[in-house]
Formats: sequence, structure tokens, C-alpha cells
Amino acid sequence: MYTEDDLLPISALQHMIFCPRQCALIHVEQVWDENRLTAEGRLMHERVHEEGNELRGNVLIERGVSLRSLRLGLIGKADVIEFQKQPDGMWRPFPIEFKRGKPKKDNSDKVQLCAQAICLEEMLKTSVNEGALFYGRTRRRVDVHFDIDLRKETEEAAIKVRQLLDSGHTPKPEYSKRCENCSMMASCLPKPLQKRRTVKSYLKRVLGDL
Repeated sequence: MYTEDDLLPISALQHMIFCPRQCALIHVEQVWDENRLTAEGRLMHERVHEEGNELRGNVLIERGVSLRSLRLGLIGKADVIEFQKQPDGMWRPFPIEFKRGKPKKDNSDKVQLCAQAICLEEMLKTSVNEGALFYGRTRRRVDVHFDIDLRKETEEAAIKVRQLLDSGHTPKPEYSKRCENCSMMASCLPKPLQKRRTVKSYLKRVLGDL
């Protein structure tokens, strides 16, 4: 169990799955670069949180819900929690995370959502078996089932993030196609820089024929 003073942001798990170097740049070196994509994502989250809470039939919608798990040592905020009224009168939480783009090939978004579910289970002493990711580009929900494999991946990601932050070490860059849309591209420099000429070689080249 962790204390309130030793909690890590849930978003770090998403960063870790997507790219350990990105995670270290943001959470170890405290570097953050914003581009058009991250700005659009930030504005989407702000709009969702500002819409307020509402009741739609048997669904109570809560926005900007604070979350934590002392077991995993995580803290964060859910974009939306739909509390769905069950036949027995109980309200079952259904977390929804909003993303600007489209579904990813990896599980980074699903792990972030699963971490929110684990927080809810701990806080409310209930089970949360499903949630959803809403993608702005496709304007569709993707239902996510929190099965054993996803929960295991989520807990392992939490451990890896803590180990990374405790080490204070930033992994070396490894370029891949996903780097092109990463806001950290300029700070990360995943592509090797062209070898620069030294002053000595420059003078030798310029003055060599004199």
C-alpha cells in the first residue's frame, strides 16, 4: 500500500505503454512539448469536464471525477463516469475516457482506462467489469472489457512506471513511425542528428588549398 504522498499519475501508465522514453521525459525530466494534437486533446478534456453532471433516466453522469488507488499508488481524474442503475437498485460505475484521435494498435489507452476502473473498485468497494473509450476522430465509443490479461498488464505498467521514476534514468531514443505524431519529437530527437563538422575540419577544408 502506498501513501497519499507517494501516488503517481494514471496518465503515466499510458505514456509508459506508448513509449518508455516519452514517459521518462515527461515524468522524470519534467519536459512537456505541446503540438496541435495535444492541444486539441487538452481542449476536448476541458470541454468534457465543464459540461457538468446530469441524470438521464437510469444513468447518472458524473464528469471530472477524482480517482486514486493506494494499492497501485495511482491518482488521476476520469473524464466521465456513468453510474448505471441496476435492477437491484445499486448504481454500477462505467468509466469513459475521451481521446482526440482514433483507436491505437497498442493497449496504452485501454490500460489507462483499466487503471481508472481499478481505482473505482478500490474507492467504492464494488466491481467494475467494463468501460469505454470515446475517440474524437471516429466519433465512436470502443467498449473495453477489463479481463484478467488487461488487469495484469495495467498492474505491471504501474510497477514499471514506478521503477522508471525511481531510477531517474531516461531510456535512449528508438525511432519508429509513431514518433512522427508525438509532441515530444523535438525534445526526444529519435532520429540521429547529422554529424556536424568540427571547426578544425572546416578550416582544413577552407584553407587546405592556400
